[in-house]
Amino acid sequence: MICCGSNSCDYDNLEPSTLESPQLRRYSPLLESALLPIKDVVSGEWKAVPDIWKSVAEKYGDKVALVDPYHDPPSVMTYKELEQEILNFSEGLRTIGLSPDEKIALFADNSCRWLVADQGIMATGAVNVVRGSKSSDEEILQIYSHSESVAVVVDTPEFFNRLAEILFPTAEIRFIILLWVTNQFWTVRCYPRYQFLVTRILKTWVKKAHSYETIRPDDVATLVYTSGTSSTPKAVMLTHQNILHQIENLREIVPAEPGDRFLSMLPPWHMYERSAEYFMFSCGIQQVYTTVRKLKVFAIQKQISSSSAARKFFASSLIKISFLYMEAKRVYQGKVLTEQKEELHLVSVTLEWVRARVVAVLLWPLHTLATILVYRKIYSTIGIRKAGISGGGSLPMHIDRFFEAIGLTLQNGYGLTETSPVIAARRPDCNVLGTIGHPIKHTEIKVVDPETGQILSNGSKGIIKVRGPQVMKGYYKNSSSTNQALDKDGWFNTGDIGWIAPKNTMGRSRQCGGMIVIEGRAKDTIVLSSGENVEPSELEEAAGRSNLIKQIVVIGQDQRRLGALIVPDKEELVLAAKRLSGTHSTSSELSADEDIGRSFQIGPILILDEPFTIDNGLMTSTMKVRRDAVVDRYKDQIAKMYKKDI
Repeated sequence: MICCGSNSCDYDNLEPSTLESPQLRRYSPLLESALLPIKDVVSGEWKAVPDIWKSVAEKYGDKVALVDPYHDPPSVMTYKELEQEILNFSEGLRTIGLSPDEKIALFADNSCRWLVADQGIMATGAVNVVRGSKSSDEEILQIYSHSESVAVVVDTPEFFNRLAEILFPTAEIRFIILLWVTNQFWTVRCYPRYQFLVTRILKTWVKKAHSYETIRPDDVATLVYTSGTSSTPKAVMLTHQNILHQIENLREIVPAEPGDRFLSMLPPWHMYERSAEYFMFSCGIQQVYTTVRKLKVFAIQKQISSSSAARKFFASSLIKISFLYMEAKRVYQGKVLTEQKEELHLVSVTLEWVRARVVAVLLWPLHTLATILVYRKIYSTIGIRKAGISGGGSLPMHIDRFFEAIGLTLQNGYGLTETSPVIAARRPDCNVLGTIGHPIKHTEIKVVDPETGQILSNGSKGIIKVRGPQVMKGYYKNSSSTNQALDKDGWFNTGDIGWIAPKNTMGRSRQCGGMIVIEGRAKDTIVLSSGENVEPSELEEAAGRSNLIKQIVVIGQDQRRLGALIVPDKEELVLAAKRLSGTHSTSSELSADEDIGRSFQIGPILILDEPFTIDNGLMTSTMKVRRDAVVDRYKDQIAKMYKKDI
């Protein structure tokens, strides 16, 4: 049903003849096989991403698929209901005239209706172009224009009003879909010059005059724009086959079982969140939507540090004991990471194994006590019972060790938007700290010399390259960038520095062989005037452990020594100043920057009052610091800082 520029429309009396439909209808082979006038021979194999919904609806039917309590109205859907909503949405899109291969912008944040819209678009054979409402005006305009989108899906009236100012005056928009308004499931208002699809028209008509074809696995399913930490975002073309590889192969990593609850809080357009959601639904889980502000995760250490001296000492002592217990366990289990292949003797290996077992046995009672008295309260605060999955790249070791010590399995994985995204991940039965685990199925990884391109031996650092069915089709309308990232043999250059752990047949590292370690981004490497190469991420991780530092960017390209831009935690600085002075002064004592610098062996320090945020353009929508943007913003202060340092 279409509203064409008037203030009111008679939705219920529109006839099929008034609706224009495309000549070609493309459909998801398994999902829509029973609904179409043609009967292809359809196997149970998934050929397109939306095919999963027919399988899970048949298998899990009336089980609750999702719970969305924070939107109005709150939503609960079973697997059957979710499948039907997706079918309804896709049919509504066809009715209003969306054709296969056309692009439609999905500019919205995480909710159950985002999922319905995302999958409904894919089921038509169209391509969704995804981004969140927190993106900058410039980014929204650039993405809509570059992608050649023909329509927009938005979630809230507030975001719609924003788009009315920045996008509508210049963009060509065929129709707009509004997801969340009042208490109707799909609602629309009419504005001059624009057509609005009322997607509560869920039952439409299939005309036999249409021509039909199936979505092919190598058809593009979505365009996802990279976060653009150092350059203009590029549009990654991901196919149905790319994403299906993730859905079909994440089971060996994630111990999901029907009925498990999965907490969804990341941006839905982020490929890590998307692929994880699709996979989790394929397992029959129950997804619960929330936001970061509803999740109490990272207050644990602050709660401990703000406790009374006795409680703080007690809790900290138990955690330290658990650290020692887990270190001993890693030794006798063979999960201690090393870069070098070790020459070991059976006697020394046996003695070390016995020593580690004895230490673990002696510390086990105290670790168990800590679990009962301290860690169970942490479990309740976090809300995690089974496992946590960390993705994207290297995980700070202090976080890794903390979760291990309190008995929560934290599996670290690695990937990029261009790889749909998962390349490698730690398995539950072999969770080696400091690594991102082994490659997932059907995935090849090699480490090459950045200068010569020669394959390096295990333990040697170089550029990580990957090949597999999850690697993107290319960058949309950007063949030069595609050719730089993908070679003729299908190897994708990740741009990350890392190494592969060597294989040791016995000893403390016997389980680590073949695991991958990420050191940082090649383009982030700082080269000092002395020629020394420095990976800033390692220093930033170390500095970030200080409760005095909220954010930090290490700098120093072509300089004599490293420097840093620091956003301090002012509350912690005040407390530190009080402890040092023995007074109750309210001064923030920001001159403590010199002490911070000495602690982490970094030279000149520039203290910043303004944090790095998405709104000020210094962070991406995926919460990564735009290093180049930060340096450019403060280039004058940086120049003065280094001039004083001479």
